[in-house]
Amino acid sequence: MKNWKPIVFENSKIPVWLSKITPIEVWAVSIFIFVFCRGELDDTTRVHETIHFQQQLELLFVFQWVLYAFFWLFGLIKYRSATKAYYGNPFEQEAYNGATVTNYLQERKRYSWWKYKV
Repeated sequence: MKNWKPIVFENSKIPVWLSKITPIEVWAVSIFIFVFCRGELDDTTRVHETIHFQQQLELLFVFQWVLYAFFWLFGLIKYRSATKAYYGNPFEQEAYNGATVTNYLQERKRYSWWKYKV
């Protein structure tokens, strides 16, 4: 599973639609085994979204979304800002930090998001 990669759809409208209901401008999103990107996926964003895909695999997809929502709501209460709640989410922290690390996906340990705090 560690070497599994998501199926990527570039030039998708899904991130555009999601941007209308989220506190950030969505460029790409990982949903189930798919990544939807509003343009061409660069290497950093590809790694970021693949980290999310791996997080979803670890938690059988649905549990990652349940925890994601919980962490976001907790962050919303803590920071009183939807944007800060997004960036403070442990899943996002791992994905942003790991996206620029060489060989992060090959060396990533399961449940690495757990070490980040909301």
